[in-house]
Amino acid sequence: MAMAQENAAFSPGPEEPPRRRGRQRYVEKDGRCNVQQGNVRETYRYLTDLFTTLVDLQWRLSLLFFVLAYALTWLFFGAIWWLIAYGRGDLEHLEDTAWTPCVNNLNGFVAAFLFSIETETTIGYGHRVITDQCPEGIVLLLLQAILGSMVNAFMVGCMFVKISQPNKRAATLVFSSHAVVSLRDGRLCLMFRVGDLRSSHIVEASIRAKLIRSRQTLEGEFIPLHQTDLSVGFDTGDDRLFLVSPLVISHEIDAASPFWEASRRALERDDFEIVVILEGMVEATGMTCQARSSYLVDEVLWGHRFTSVLTLEDGFYEVDYASFHETFEVPTPSCSARELAEAAARLDAHLYWSIPSRLDEKVEEEGAGEGAGEGAGVDKEQNGCLPPPESESKV
Repeated sequence: MAMAQENAAFSPGPEEPPRRRGRQRYVEKDGRCNVQQGNVRETYRYLTDLFTTLVDLQWRLSLLFFVLAYALTWLFFGAIWWLIAYGRGDLEHLEDTAWTPCVNNLNGFVAAFLFSIETETTIGYGHRVITDQCPEGIVLLLLQAILGSMVNAFMVGCMFVKISQPNKRAATLVFSSHAVVSLRDGRLCLMFRVGDLRSSHIVEASIRAKLIRSRQTLEGEFIPLHQTDLSVGFDTGDDRLFLVSPLVISHEIDAASPFWEASRRALERDDFEIVVILEGMVEATGMTCQARSSYLVDEVLWGHRFTSVLTLEDGFYEVDYASFHETFEVPTPSCSARELAEAAARLDAHLYWSIPSRLDEKVEEEGAGEGAGEGAGVDKEQNGCLPPPESESKV
């Protein structure tokens, strides 16, 4: 006994199944695309679309550019105003009342800088004012007014677009944390749920789904992130949503589906990512909004169904978002959709041929009970067939 215990102590235990390495997400659960652009050598292309570049910057950089655009413009024109005053000798005749300067009460660089701010922002305090004896100042005044308006339009436009971007609107469009596979009307379906937390709705909402997984072509080319469309009702119009309450989006696993031959075990061993995209216009602003999410293999629950979140109250429907992500198990075959369809076809064929044969057996039993001396049942139905006409029987 002691020897057996020692051998059991030193014997290796049962081998653990190898752990599958977690797949790197292509799209995060919050919708961020997990892709970074590297080794971009033609960086000048970003400057050709400067407006979009500034809008896409982070907020701290956008505010920095906003402040620098105005501050540098004011400093640049302030320096020019000071140079004009210095070149004309206005700074040397500050106490000379007979001298007509280019700008009254401009006695240094600080005064020139303040005058530049007053000119570009059209404040006009009245203390410093340009005179009509300075043609170069008049030209500079016109130039600063035009360029100042362009800077205002550009920077204010960037800030307005950045503030009104519908990215934050997508934060109130929620997707279920898991996708499920279960039967619907006798067919296997892959389903997930979407909802809108706001009372202002998404107009012209539409849903799409993409399957992301690696594949190899017949020629040996390896495609690491191949995208395949998953039909969610494009042909029938079910992909266009009236998203007032949470909806369950269904992908029927048919012969055109990439999951047609995938059973439960095959699906658990597979390596893929399902990206779902919800698009529509924000009702309040009319801007297009897009919300994204994704599901990995371990986030697809086979044999589950979503818990109902909609209840009828006194005069209205109430949505319980506390149960939005909840699912429950339902009886679901573990075979693939193809095997399920073949089994259903064999069952239909069996029923089709078994019903006439059972009718034949019943008719034969009734004919045998009436006796064999009545002309072998000439006037009776035999083998499920109608009796011959009377004329033929008389002949």
